[in-house]
Amino acid sequence: MSSAEVRTEGAERLQKVMAQAGVASRRASEDLIAARRVTVNGKVAKLGDKADPLVDVIHVDGQRIVTDANLVYLAMNKPRGVVSTMADDKGREAVADYIGNITARVYHVGRLDADSEGLLLLTNDGNLAHKLMHPSYEVPKTYLVEVVGPLPRVVGRELMAGVELEDGLARLDDYRLKQAIDKQALIEVVLHEGRNRIVRRMFDHVGFPVQRLVRTAIGPIKLGDLKAGRHRRLNAGEIAALFKITDRKNRAAAQEDVIREAPEVFED
Repeated sequence: MSSAEVRTEGAERLQKVMAQAGVASRRASEDLIAARRVTVNGKVAKLGDKADPLVDVIHVDGQRIVTDANLVYLAMNKPRGVVSTMADDKGREAVADYIGNITARVYHVGRLDADSEGLLLLTNDGNLAHKLMHPSYEVPKTYLVEVVGPLPRVVGRELMAGVELEDGLARLDDYRLKQAIDKQALIEVVLHEGRNRIVRRMFDHVGFPVQRLVRTAIGPIKLGDLKAGRHRRLNAGEIAALFKITDRKNRAAAQEDVIREAPEVFED
């Protein structure tokens, strides 16, 4: 069976697909289509068009909508001491132990080492997960770093300029001292690197070993007030924001033909 035949068999009225995705009622979806605010696979849709919710890419006002009801997108606050695997052969607490109420088979997007905590994304959308992890997409990640102070200003300048590690130069995209009290300093850092334990190794290099490391954001997704060990489903706007940041990078990467398989790494 050809791909075209598969799409024809799975196609439904566009307004029905939009309504099932929670965009609006069928009537309101028809109005959106008539107003030329909907595209299917990059082309402006018209009344009477059909779409396959499992294949076609639909945007409303430039925002991609998820039409495959089987896809799951989660944010989790990984506690310290929990390993970033779905099962651990050493019997340690793993991510899967905290999402038992999710029946879909989801996978973690990248990792946090056992001593680190904070935001971890989980999904069964393999295409999006690949893009979020691949270095060519340069998805920024934000961390709160706690070290023993006082912390000289030169440390921030050095990390922003770049430090030479055993596997090459590493630099931060942003560095902000958030708090300095007695012998404790709290710094917010942003970087798009995905190398093994990169934040810890950078601070070790400048003589300030990390005491605590919390990832607070991955691209547009924020940890917020999600409690340790808890998870939540991403809302439509958050999912669309992830598609937007990876679609933008995808166009640039495609022009340079640099898309390759990303290695499995610990990102902090």
